[in-house]
Amino acid sequence: MRHPPRHALKATLLACAVSAATFVPLTDAASAAAPVCSVEYSVTGQWDGGFQAAVKVTNNGAAKDSWSLSFAFADGQKITQGWAAKWSQSGTAVTAANESWNGALPAGGSVSAGFIGSRSGTNTVPTAFKLNGATCNTDVTDPTDPTDPTDPTDPTDPGEGEAPALKVSGNKLVDASGATRRILGVNRSGAEFMCVQGHGIFDGPVDDASVAAIADWKANAVRIPLNEECWLGLDNIKPEYAGVNYQSAIKELVTKVKAHGMTPILEMHWSYGQYTGNSAGCTDIHASCQKPMPDARYAPGFWSSVANTYKDDPTVVFDLFNEPYPDRATSSTADAWACWKDGGNCPGIGYEVAGMQDLVDSVRATGAKNVILAGGLAYSNDLSQWLAHRPSDPAGNLAAAWHVYNFNTCSNESCWDSTLAPVAAQVPLVAGEIGENTCSHGFVDRVMKWFDDRKQSYLGWTWNTWDCSSGPSLISSYDGTPTAFGIGLRDHLRAVNG
Repeated sequence: MRHPPRHALKATLLACAVSAATFVPLTDAASAAAPVCSVEYSVTGQWDGGFQAAVKVTNNGAAKDSWSLSFAFADGQKITQGWAAKWSQSGTAVTAANESWNGALPAGGSVSAGFIGSRSGTNTVPTAFKLNGATCNTDVTDPTDPTDPTDPTDPTDPGEGEAPALKVSGNKLVDASGATRRILGVNRSGAEFMCVQGHGIFDGPVDDASVAAIADWKANAVRIPLNEECWLGLDNIKPEYAGVNYQSAIKELVTKVKAHGMTPILEMHWSYGQYTGNSAGCTDIHASCQKPMPDARYAPGFWSSVANTYKDDPTVVFDLFNEPYPDRATSSTADAWACWKDGGNCPGIGYEVAGMQDLVDSVRATGAKNVILAGGLAYSNDLSQWLAHRPSDPAGNLAAAWHVYNFNTCSNESCWDSTLAPVAAQVPLVAGEIGENTCSHGFVDRVMKWFDDRKQSYLGWTWNTWDCSSGPSLISSYDGTPTAFGIGLRDHLRAVNG
């Protein structure tokens, strides 16, 4: 769903813990002269057998047309995937060389990159860095520092709370006992746009009382849209809203959602890549609007990181990409579906695309078996060829995602019967966003009935206090007071799940 203008919204910051840095002191001799470069190395996530790290290099010397950073691991760590640099490793020695697009490093300029690595035990941070052969001083975040208030080991304690562990069985979602579970709930928008716009992390409160209000509607799931660049902590995001700070805030919300017995659905909403073609939401290369497809540069790393964070927690569901629309970039339906599945250099899209198969592979390569949702073309409103192009999933836990509003093309029972019913007969079908811009609920009532009749899942857009005719929004207050639109979903959820 596209969002109402942010100037119409009240920006509310979530207070979150900020990681305490452990600084490597300079010797007296080194402190006598300014270093030619400085490096900040931080572990932004850590799990059994792996970790994610970010590196920021600042050039204090003469401008450079290209750069190469070198350092060494002390505990046998291995880089398995990286972004924003050409990463290589020989034994313990690691080199990060610039990409073609970020080689220029002016005096006083900085560049950031990141990677995912494997480890077998201790994860001592590197303490010696060289930029183009010159020694840098370093600021590092130490994951073993007992004073660090945001220990990068997952604070969510995967599996706690009352949310069910989910998996796919035929065309249904089931829990650990084999009982059918439908995902019926709401979207909680904000984390996809507030951080990239520099306002905070969430739009409105995400304290326990506000999450309890969602549960009071008898919702059993909350879909949480994410921003690719904010999760990865890229340069264009304010540090207080990026990387470990952003991830920690999301983890806290996931914990609250689970504690109220609801399924958290983590979804990549806004992503990197410049697109100025048909139906472009913005001209910005950064993750500040909905792009037609995920980007090959960062999206696989994003999903590797998210999957590593939650791979031991089957209560969390992954929604690969909000609303693909490669069909708007090309007139060829065949090309659009090929782009959707396999990515690459897609017609009409100026950046390299990560297809749905690439993202499924990135998730499964971590060992994560979580349920995955994949939406189709036309902003996830077209599933007509989803079955013919569905990605291969070795875990067998793939479901179809679909979005519908009263103004979409496929917005009537005839279309649903012809294009959705065949999908719902083979795999679970989740309507990740349902809504209407009428400040009423006649349309979503029809959608919910169609899905109820087939025992499939749906979530209303959105649990935010926006204008229901432009959002649309379900509530007028975070205590759960519904809008004229939201009252339809609230009363229906209470009837179905009460």
